[in-house]
Amino acid sequence: MSVKTAESSAKHVRISPSKVKIVIDLIRGKSLAEATAILMNTNKKASALVLPILKSAAANAENNHQMDASKLYVHEVYANKGITMKRFQPRAKGAAYPILKRTSHITVKLAEKE
Repeated sequence: MSVKTAESSAKHVRISPSKVKIVIDLIRGKSLAEATAILMNTNKKASALVLPILKSAAANAENNHQMDASKLYVHEVYANKGITMKRFQPRAKGAAYPILKRTSHITVKLAEKE
């Protein structure tokens, strides 16, 4: 039996996936209202980046899939590795030190509770 889901994602978000995973683990499986409250009160940069994606998925569920907003919960949420921008910092004796600026692809899927 497949579950009807509404999805929203953001690509190339300028934060490391490991930092996002700390925040998304807090909301996995929670109701929409509870997940929103958790994100609004979590003091992490990633929570401010995940919140609009969650709201977008909720809007997609209501408007595109005719789901009831009060029954929605976070069915799936994950952050995959995006591109890594390579930059260089000058160091002593003409050397160059690589700096890796990592990005994430964040996806949120909402479903209705039975």
